[in-house]
Amino acid sequence: MSLAVMLFAAGFGTRMGALTATRPKPLIEVAGRPLIDHALALIERHGAGPVVANLHYLPDQLERYLGTRNVRLSYESAEILETGGGLRAALPLLGPGPVFTMNTDAVWRGPNPLDQLAALWRPEEMDALLLCIPRVQAIGHTGAGDFLIGPEMRATRGPGSVYSGVQIVKPDLLHTIPERSFSLNRIWDIMLAKGRLCAVNYPGQWCDVGRPEGIALAESMLAAPDV
Repeated sequence: MSLAVMLFAAGFGTRMGALTATRPKPLIEVAGRPLIDHALALIERHGAGPVVANLHYLPDQLERYLGTRNVRLSYESAEILETGGGLRAALPLLGPGPVFTMNTDAVWRGPNPLDQLAALWRPEEMDALLLCIPRVQAIGHTGAGDFLIGPEMRATRGPGSVYSGVQIVKPDLLHTIPERSFSLNRIWDIMLAKGRLCAVNYPGQWCDVGRPEGIALAESMLAAPDV
């Protein structure tokens, strides 16, 4: 199964402080590579495509960097559209059907997360399948978690696993939201009410690089010996 991929790359990265004063967060380096390269490597190994990235903050830098990477660009020039609005605006470039969405501020150690989701995706039973991280494996993340995972991978909101920023989602419900800018949480709530929001835990490690201290944590995670 080859699905299109939406890379969320439009954000301001304000939690990174001075590091994003002159460059977008996806271009901050971890282990010698820009964050967005870590995401693109997973996509390339999985064989997904087409790949679309949305741009808003300092878009010229990302446009130049991605110019040779076979990535289509969705420009959010007037206003930033959040995850839901950004995905909806990019649909003409992504094409029909379910899509992967992927944040660009995390680093992974373990199996390819896209492979895991693709193997478990059941479109007749699911409107979205979220990849979550058990809290003990979510490096650099603080908080109680986002979702509980029940029988048949049915998700409910609550303190449990951390949403990783990667999912497969059907885009149909995006067209039911009247606002131009909105979060994907809006359509997840609709799916929850129908019992069609699902989630699964990732077996490896994942590091949130949303803050400056996350860079060193991610590099330590990647450099750790296999056990």
